[in-house]
Amino acid sequence: MPVTTFVLGIVLALGVGALIASLWRSSRAAPPVPDPPVMETLQRLEAQIRDLEAQRQRALGSLDQQLTSLSRETVALSQALRAPNSRGRWGELTLRRVAELAGMAQQCDFYEQRASGGQRPDMVVKLPGGRTLAVDAKVPLSAYLDAEAATDDAARRSALDRHAQQVMRHVMTLGAREYWSLLQPAPELVVLFLAGDHFLAAALERDPELLEKAIVRKVLLATPVTLVSVLKGVAYTWRQEKLAQNAGELRKLSAELYDRVRVFAGAYTDAGRHLAKAVDAYNRSAGSWESRLMPSLKRMRELGVGPDGDAPQPPRLEAVVKEPQGADRPS
Repeated sequence: MPVTTFVLGIVLALGVGALIASLWRSSRAAPPVPDPPVMETLQRLEAQIRDLEAQRQRALGSLDQQLTSLSRETVALSQALRAPNSRGRWGELTLRRVAELAGMAQQCDFYEQRASGGQRPDMVVKLPGGRTLAVDAKVPLSAYLDAEAATDDAARRSALDRHAQQVMRHVMTLGAREYWSLLQPAPELVVLFLAGDHFLAAALERDPELLEKAIVRKVLLATPVTLVSVLKGVAYTWRQEKLAQNAGELRKLSAELYDRVRVFAGAYTDAGRHLAKAVDAYNRSAGSWESRLMPSLKRMRELGVGPDGDAPQPPRLEAVVKEPQGADRPS
């Protein structure tokens, strides 16, 4: 009996649970269906997201191509700059540009190394007083590029040491060239122009006494910034020289004009004096006409000589000719 009652209770409990589950499932509401405008908006948004993703992929692909092309061009430029001819041409162009920026292109003579064979400086600056300043452009770049490409400090320091040594060799070579034998008056210093300020800074980082060593050999190290400053000072000196020349020419022209004015004033005064004498002579002749000739003419007309009518009477001139004040005759 107890077992039967227990089994019956279990069966009854399972039936009640099934009934409750069935009622719960039937009472659940169906999922809401979105409105058509909302669905269209979601679809458009999804399409725009897909388009943006496609554009991003294309942009990344184009960027990768441009970076690859830039890398190839950078490598090609680096290799080209390692060639001595390319570096020399770059230095010459930079030197010419610096002279143009300083307004000194007209006072500078440029010589290309291919034409002069390296026996003349790249640029000769004309100074006031007939003096000259020789400028030679150098681009020590190979060791500097190695330092920039170094991946550790030891390799970078080693490359910078070689860079400083290259600059010092250029100083010694330039000091040994006897440019003063080609230029008269002989220049006291020769300028070694480095085409970038960073080249000199990197060399001084490893050899702080480089400037003093160059000065001892009568070589002045210059970069675009310092050379522009030097040429600006030279240009100012040329302007002052031009002003002094103009002042001397103006003084000469003023003295010449003064002499010409004196000569003109003397001739003008003589013309006035002669004009006054002419007026006086004319008035005397008019008086002689009136007092001497007119009575005879009247008497002859009364005697029946000549046509009828009186002869014209010359008028007297009352004009007074003034002599210019302070007009001296030229000596």
